[in-house]
Amino acid sequence: MIPPKPPSRPEKVSLWRYLKLFRQDILSAQPAKLYRAWMAEFKTPFFRSYLANDPELVKRVLKDRPDDFPKSDRIGAGLRPLLGNSVFLTNGETWKRQRRIIDPAFEGGRLRDTYAAMYAAGEAAVERMASNLGVQDIEPETSHAAADVIFRTLFSIPIEDETASAVFEKFRDHQRTQPILNLAAFIPGPRWMPRFFSRATKDTAADIRRLITEMTETRMAEIKAGTAPDDLATKIMTTADPETGEKFSTDEMVDQVAIFFLAGHETSASALAWAFYLLAMYPEWQDKLAAEAEAVSADFASVSKLRLGRDVFREALRLYPPVPMMVRETKCPEEMRNRKAPKGAQVVLSPWHLHRHERLWDNPDGFDPTRWATANGKECQRNAYIPFSAGPRVCTGAGFAMVEGPLFLALLLRRFKFELTDKVPVPVAHLTVRAKDGIWLKISERDTA
Repeated sequence: MIPPKPPSRPEKVSLWRYLKLFRQDILSAQPAKLYRAWMAEFKTPFFRSYLANDPELVKRVLKDRPDDFPKSDRIGAGLRPLLGNSVFLTNGETWKRQRRIIDPAFEGGRLRDTYAAMYAAGEAAVERMASNLGVQDIEPETSHAAADVIFRTLFSIPIEDETASAVFEKFRDHQRTQPILNLAAFIPGPRWMPRFFSRATKDTAADIRRLITEMTETRMAEIKAGTAPDDLATKIMTTADPETGEKFSTDEMVDQVAIFFLAGHETSASALAWAFYLLAMYPEWQDKLAAEAEAVSADFASVSKLRLGRDVFREALRLYPPVPMMVRETKCPEEMRNRKAPKGAQVVLSPWHLHRHERLWDNPDGFDPTRWATANGKECQRNAYIPFSAGPRVCTGAGFAMVEGPLFLALLLRRFKFELTDKVPVPVAHLTVRAKDGIWLKISERDTA
C-alpha cells in the first residue's frame, strides 16, 4: 500500500483555473512534474515565481544567504490579522531581535523543564480517548492534545481552562475562514494596500488576540508580583535582548503567543494525525512502537529510548510536512540554474515536493522508517529534508516537536490500537497539510495479555 497523495493538476491550465484550484487546495493545484524538476518557473500577469527543488538552491536560500531571501509577504499578509508582527512574519533586524529574546526559552535544558507539562497533556489525551473508542476522526483529538501541550507549557494551564478553551475554539473558527487565500496571495502591492479579508477572518482573529492579551496581561502582573510560574511565557517575557536590553512589550508578546499557538499546535496536530494513519496502514510498525513505549515514563530521560518512535514521526513529517510550502523573495536579481530571476521574484521552497522528489529519495512515496539508517536516507536528511525549515530561520520549536511527537505516539500506542476504515483521507493544504474530510480510524483498547 502507498500512503495517500493528492492528484496533480494537468500540465497546462489557465491562470483563472489555477487560481480556482489553488483556492481549493495548494497541493493538487501543482503539476506532477514538480516531483522530478530541479526548478520550475511560473509566470503570471502579477508576479514571477520559481519553485526550487535543487538542494543547492535550497541551501543558498535558507543557509548561505538568508538575508538576501527574506520572507515574502505574499502568504504572510493573510496571516497578519492574527499574527501581527510576530517572528513568523518579520525580516531583518526586527526578526533577529525577536529570535534573540525567544530562542533561550527553547534551548536544550528548557525541554527537560517543559517535559512534565507535556507528559501530563499526553496522559490527559489517553484518558479522553479511553472514553471515546470506536470509529472516529483522529484529527480533532490530535488538535485538542497539541493545543493542551501549548497551554500547559506556555501558561501552565490545561486546555480545560476557560480562556484556553475559548482560544482553541476561536482558532478552529479562524482556520475555516481560509485566511491566506486573499487578494495579496496573487497580486503584489504595498503593505497599506487593502487585503479584503472576510468579516469572519477579521472577527475571529480579533477575538483570539483579545483572549491572548488577557492571558499576557495577567502574566505580566504575576511577574511583577513575583508569583509567576516558571514556564515558557515567563521565560520569554523576562528575557532581555542581549544587545539592547529591551524586553517584549505586551503587544509584542501577544504577537508571539499567537504564532506559538499556530506553529506549536496546528503543525503538531497535523503531523500526529498523519502518523497515526500511517501506523494504521502498517500495523507491524504500530506493534513495534507499542512494545518500545513500555519504557517511557514521567522521567525525561526515558524519551531517549523512543528510537523507533522518532524514526516513524520523522517519516510522517517527510510524507506529510505540516507546512507544505515556504515563500521567500529575492532582494536583488538572482541567477538560478541558468535562469535570471528579477528583484522581487517569489522563490517557493516546497517541503512537500522536496521530500518526495523522485531523483533524490529511494521509494519517495513509500512509508519506510528504516530509511533514516541508510546512506540515501542520511544524505537526504542533510540536504533534502526541511519539515522545520533550515538555517537561521529554522523553527525554534523543532526540538520541542521531536520530543512531543514520539512521546504522544508512545503514550497512545501503549494503550490503544488504531485500524483503518473504508474512508481513505485525501491530503489538502491551506494553513497546514490536513485531510479533506478527516482521518477516520477505528480505535480500540490494545490487548496486553
